[in-house]
Amino acid sequence: MNDDNDYTPIDCDVYSEYEVAILHQQRLRVRWRDEAGGDHVETLRPTDLQTREGQEFMSALTDHGEERCIRLDHIREAGVLKSAAK
Repeated sequence: MNDDNDYTPIDCDVYSEYEVAILHQQRLRVRWRDEAGGDHVETLRPTDLQTREGQEFMSALTDHGEERCIRLDHIREAGVLKSAAK
């Protein structure tokens, strides 16, 4: 399932929420669909938002330091994780 030509821009408010998460170094619980159609759920810390060839992407790190690059219109759900009390 490759729909690179079918990019759908995301809502500006959602984009702004991702920007805030980057600024505050917040961790997000993200559910997304990859290019092959597989579903993923992972805890990520977004680090950047990019536009390439008319498509928008989120760069992020997992809790284990692995890099992810997710097309924004493939994100099905994302929520800020509360910090654990120390």
